[in-house]
Amino acid sequence: MSILKRKNFMFFFLADIISGFGVGMSTIGANWYLLDKTGASSAVGIMLALNVLAGFLVSPITGTLIDRFNRKVVIQLTFILRAVAIGILTAAFIFDGFTIGYIYLFAIINGIGWSIYMSASRSLIQELLPESDLSKGNSLIEISLQVGMFMAGAASGFIYKFAGFETILLINCLMFVVSSLFIIFVKYQSILLEDKEDSFIKSFKKGIHYLRSHQFIFLLGFVSIIPLVVTMTFNVVLPEYVSGTLNADSIVFGLSDMAYGIGGLISGLIAAPFARKITKNRALSIIFTLSVLTLVGLSLNSLVIMIYLGSFLIGFSNSSIRIIMNTMLMEIVPKSLMGRAMSVWMGISLFLQAIFAGGLGLIIDIFSPGVGFMCMGAIMLVGLVLHFYISKRISNSYYKKEVV
Repeated sequence: MSILKRKNFMFFFLADIISGFGVGMSTIGANWYLLDKTGASSAVGIMLALNVLAGFLVSPITGTLIDRFNRKVVIQLTFILRAVAIGILTAAFIFDGFTIGYIYLFAIINGIGWSIYMSASRSLIQELLPESDLSKGNSLIEISLQVGMFMAGAASGFIYKFAGFETILLINCLMFVVSSLFIIFVKYQSILLEDKEDSFIKSFKKGIHYLRSHQFIFLLGFVSIIPLVVTMTFNVVLPEYVSGTLNADSIVFGLSDMAYGIGGLISGLIAAPFARKITKNRALSIIFTLSVLTLVGLSLNSLVIMIYLGSFLIGFSNSSIRIIMNTMLMEIVPKSLMGRAMSVWMGISLFLQAIFAGGLGLIIDIFSPGVGFMCMGAIMLVGLVLHFYISKRISNSYYKKEVV
C-alpha cells in the first residue's frame, strides 16, 4: 500500500504488529494458565478486572502526559518499561513457580502499559498522517493489531502446551525490545500543548471541558469504546466456554483467538471501503447488528466449528467499528486535545471493562458461558441503539462546525 511508503508510519506500523503479537500471546496465555491452575473463571475475571482497573486509575494523567510530551518518546518508554517488568516477572515464575499474585501483578503491568500505549499510539497516527490518509492509516493499524493477535492466538496455544507460560513471557519481553528499536526510526515534528506551563490537573480539566461542550462528540467516542468492552468480556468468557461447554483444550482456545484476529485482519481490508460505499452511519448499523446476532447465536452453540466462525465474525465486527469510528474521531477532534479526549474515553472503557470482567466471571461460574455471550450481545445492542440516536440527530457537517 502507498501509505507504507511513508517511512515514519511504516516503522510505527512494524512496531505495532510486533508489540501486538507479544501482548496478545501473553494475555491469551495468562488467561489459559490461570484457568488451568485454578479451574475458576472468577479468577480469570479478577485478573482481567485488575488489568483494566490499573489502566483506569492512570487514565486521568495519561491524556495530559501524551499531549504534553513527545508521543513517540511516551510509546518507547512503555515498550522499555514493560520489557523490564515482564522480564523480572518471568524470572519470578521460573524460580518460584505458579503464584497467583504474580499473575495479578502481570495484569496490572499490562493494564497500565496498554492504557498509555493505546492513547499515545492513536494520537501519534494523527500526527504522522494527513487527514486524507487517516482512514487508510486506521485500517492498517487495525490490520497490524489483528495480525499480531491472530499469530499470537495460534502460537500461544501451542507454546503453552509444549513449552509453558514462562516461554510465552520471555517472547513477550523480546517483542517489546524489538518494537522499541523500530520506534527509534520514527522521526516527525511533535504537536504539543500550547499551554505547556499549565499543571497536569488544569490541562486535564481543559480536555474534560472540551468534551462537555461537545456532547455529541463525547457520545460518539463512548460508542467507539463499546467494542473494547466486548473484547475484554470475550476474553473472560472464551476460556471457560472452550473448556467447559466445548470440552476442548488450549489449542482450540488459541485457534479461536486466531479466528478473532483473522476477522479483524479482514476488517482492515474492507471496512473503510464498505463505509465509503454505503455511508459510515449505515455501515455501523449493519456491523453492530451482525455482532449482536453472532453473540446471541454463540450463546446457544455447543459445536467447536461454530466458535471459530463466531470468533471470526466478532473480530470482524469489533475491528470494523473501531476503524470507522476512530477515523471519524480523528477527523473532528483537534490534534492538541486528542490525547486527553482518548484518555477520557479509555478511562470509561477500562472502568466498564473492570465491572463486566469481574461480574461475568462470577456469572459464568454460577450459570454457564452461554450467559456471558448473551450479556455481550446486550452490550452491543446498547451500542447499536446509541449509534442510532446519534446518527438521527447529527451529521459529519455538525461535527466539523462544532470543532471550528
